[in-house]
Amino acid sequence: MVAFEFDKKGAKKFARVTTDNTYQRLAILLDNKVISAPQIREPITGGQGNISGNFSPETANDLAVLLRAGSLPAPIKVLEERTVGPSLGIDSIEAGKKALVIGFILVIVFMIIRYKAFGIVADLAIIFNIILLISMLSAIEATLTMPGIAGIVLTVGMAVDANVLVFERIKEEIRSGRSILNSIDLGYKFAIKTILDANFTTLIAALLLYNYGSGPIKGFAVTLSIGILTSMFTALILTKLIVTFWVLKLKPKRLYI
Repeated sequence: MVAFEFDKKGAKKFARVTTDNTYQRLAILLDNKVISAPQIREPITGGQGNISGNFSPETANDLAVLLRAGSLPAPIKVLEERTVGPSLGIDSIEAGKKALVIGFILVIVFMIIRYKAFGIVADLAIIFNIILLISMLSAIEATLTMPGIAGIVLTVGMAVDANVLVFERIKEEIRSGRSILNSIDLGYKFAIKTILDANFTTLIAALLLYNYGSGPIKGFAVTLSIGILTSMFTALILTKLIVTFWVLKLKPKRLYI
C-alpha cells in the first residue's frame, strides 16, 4: 500500500475529481507516461488516501519515489546535438602514424650525420626494434591506438638515447689512447649501468601506469613496457654484435665516430 497526502488546494481538486469519477481508473502520469492507474473506489475528500494493489516492497517504493518526484520543473529543449563517430579515432591514428614516420626519419638522418657509420648501425637497430615491438604487440593481439603510437615514438627516442650513451663512451675511450676493440668493449661495459638504471626506472613507471590507469593509459603502458625491453636488447646486444663483427671483418685503422 502506498499512502499519499495533498495540500489544501490539491485536496479540493482531488475531492472533486474522485467524486465525479467514482469506480473509474485514475491514471498517474510522469512526463506523459503512465506509471500507475488505480481505481477510485470512493470519493476522497480529506486530502489523504492510499493506493493498494499487488505491490512488492520494491514496486511500492518505486511508486512512492515517483509520486514524490513529480514532473520535471522545466521542459527539456534540445539546443544542439553532436555525434562522435569512429572517423575521429581514425583521424587520430593517421595523425599519430604521420608523426611516427616524420620523427623516425629525422632521427635516422641525425644519427647518420652525427655518428657516421655508427649512426647507420644505430638506425638498423632502431628499425629492428620497431619490427620487434610491433611483432610482440601483434602476438598479444594488442590494439594500436593513439597512446600506443605515442609509446612507440617514445621507444624510438629511448633506443637512440641508449646508443648515444654507448657511442659517446666509445669516443672517450678512443681519445684516451685505447685500441678500437678495447674502446668498444669498455664503451658498452661502462654505459650499460646507466642504460639499465634509466630503463628500469621507466619500466617501473610504466607498470604503475598499467596497474592504476585505465583504457588509453593502459595501452600506452603496454607499448612502453615492451618498447623498453626491445630497445635494451637492440642497443646493448644487437648493435654490439654488428659493431664488433664490422671491426673484426674490416679491421679499420681508425673509427670515425
